[in-house]
This record gives sequence, structure tokens and C-alpha cells, in this order.
Amino acid sequence: MPQRFEGQVMLITGAAQGIGQRVAERAAEEGAILALVDRSPLVHELRERLSALTKVIAVETDLETFEGAQRAAQETYLAFRRIDVLVNNVGGTIWTKPFEHYEPHEVEAEVRRSLFPTLWGCRAVLPYMLKKKKGAIVNVSSIATRSVNRVPYGAAKGGVNALTACLAFENGERGIRINAVAPGGTEAPPRRIPRNSAKPSKKDQAWYQQIVDQTVGSTLMKRYGTLDEQASAILFLASDEASYITGSVLPVGGGDQG
Repeated sequence: MPQRFEGQVMLITGAAQGIGQRVAERAAEEGAILALVDRSPLVHELRERLSALTKVIAVETDLETFEGAQRAAQETYLAFRRIDVLVNNVGGTIWTKPFEHYEPHEVEAEVRRSLFPTLWGCRAVLPYMLKKKKGAIVNVSSIATRSVNRVPYGAAKGGVNALTACLAFENGERGIRINAVAPGGTEAPPRRIPRNSAKPSKKDQAWYQQIVDQTVGSTLMKRYGTLDEQASAILFLASDEASYITGSVLPVGGGDQG
């Protein structure tokens, strides 16, 4: 691959596992200087591995709070004196069930997990990008804005789509591009730290299977995607190859538009 990010500083949230980890690995191969952010200590393992390829720091912080996002931005800027690219990747369904079975605290937890890290991440990083009047933000949304058994998660990701569009309107003439990728179902290794540690009941398993069936059934390709297929779309929108694209949500779901 060309060195699309040579010398650029890329802050990636949710970098310890899954899509975020693959984006970090690919970005390092393409010359990016990395700030890897996660609330899991696993992020330090990735930093050690990628330090053979590039300059890299790891920040362990809670991105569900503005203070956590602000700390990530500040530590990145102090280390590298610039932030060129932000990939907001934190989020993910905690529970999977019909909406009437969600408890109020579960609804609030889903929104905190899958909306606020992106909202706070943009708020924390934008001032640094505006100083040099250039930057790219890629928010990771989801095609689950139209799906079953994930209403709070879908609502949060709908919010990600909306904030992407609004921020693009505000910043298009100020040199900052803001886009989103909406992944569909994606094959990934088992999470080393699960989003929900409770053992699923038979009913829980049946509800989750409905998501799997609906996800595959809604795609034109009738399969899940790969981590590389998601990372490729994210890195395209982050790169100068997408220099005339802003305010867009790119579905990467095998033809499922979300």
C-alpha cells in the first residue's frame, strides 16, 4: 500500500480489539504516527507491537466522559504537537433483545457506550484541528440503525450519523472533513474483554440469532464482512484520496444500506 499517512498523527479510539485494532495495524503500515486509545489495558500490548513500525503512544481512558476524551486529545497533542486524523471507533451492542425487555438503565448504558464516545471525541479533538485548519474525522456508525433487537444501540448510531452531518456543515469551509463508515456484520476474533460478561440464557441466544439471521439476510452478498474490509473503508475516508468527500455515511454491509 502507498504511504498515505506518512508523518500524519492518527488518534484511534477503541483501538485494543476488533475494527479499531485492525485500523491501527493498517495505518502503521502506511506510515501513520499513532495514538491508541481505549479503556482496556490491552491497548498497551498493541502499542508495544506497533512500536516496531512507527511512533506510537497508548492512552488508557474512559471515552464515555468528556474528561476522558479530553485527556486522550491532550496527551496526543503533547506527544506529537498535532492531530491530523481522528477515528472514533468506540461502541457496540451490550444487550440484544426486543425493546420492551430493556430496563431503563440498560437503555442509558447503550447510549453512553455508542454515542457519547464519538460526540466527546469530536468535541475534544476539533480545537486542535481547527488551529491548523486541516483534519479528517471518521466516525464508526452501523447499519444497525435499521435492524432487530438493538433499538437503543440503533438510536445511538443514528445519533452518530446526525452529528457527522452537522459537524460537516459547520466545518467544511474550515478545512475539516467529517465522514462516517457504517459497518455491517463483521467477522472478528472473540473479544478478549466482552461487552457483556453475563452468561446468555437460551432466550438471549435466540434473540441474538435473530440478529445474525437478519444481518445476513439483509446483505446482497449473504455473508459477514472482514476486519480488513471495514478498515479499508475507514482509512480511505481518512486519507487525502477522499479530499472532496465530507458529511457522508458509507455503508459497508455487503449491499445493506442500513
